[in-house]
Amino acid sequence: MATLYRHQLAAAVDCTDQLGKIICVGRNYADHAKELNNPIPDQPLLFIKPATAAVSMHRPVSIPDGLGACHHELEMAVLIGQPLTAATAQQVAHGIAGIGLGLDLTLRDIQDTLKQKSQPWERAKAFDGACPLSTFVAVDGVDLQALDIQLAINGELKQCGNTRDMLFSTRVLLQEISQSFTLLPGDVVLTGTPAGVGPLHHGDQLVASLGDLITVNTQVMLAD
Repeated sequence: MATLYRHQLAAAVDCTDQLGKIICVGRNYADHAKELNNPIPDQPLLFIKPATAAVSMHRPVSIPDGLGACHHELEMAVLIGQPLTAATAQQVAHGIAGIGLGLDLTLRDIQDTLKQKSQPWERAKAFDGACPLSTFVAVDGVDLQALDIQLAINGELKQCGNTRDMLFSTRVLLQEISQSFTLLPGDVVLTGTPAGVGPLHHGDQLVASLGDLITVNTQVMLAD
């Protein structure tokens, strides 16, 4: 992860100088679960990306070459500002330092093979650069369950959802996660992706947005 981006993150969270773990929530939008023929979970489906997966979304998005399809999954990202362990709803409300956008890049062909073998997804989800993140904005006065999430590729809208459609709300997610393991300042939670995921290609022009709070213009390139 670029030093400059670490400094930007540190500015948002006074008590850390580096990004922590990235907790991802799978199938948190029913339409996305259905489009991949996956069952709808009765509790949050969690997996983790390491800090080494994080890069700035404000730079070109680098995707692996020769490893099959790399899919985009745009999500609202939540930056943790205070430790959360078995947190109450009130503690969760005070524990959010900011919100932003995250791309859960997924090597879909590899993930499908791992699923067939009942193996974990890290090889498809946790590679270097697998989590481009935007900058984060404050949540004061923001309804976290009323934000549009949109991704356009080469001028065509591919993903269009709203956080109201989450199966598990942002605060329920953070409470649930904190029952299993502690969330620390600098950790990031990706809250799930709406329907419309698909492959990225070299040269694609991306416009990602979270309501009227954040808009990121970037492009896709193949990794060296």
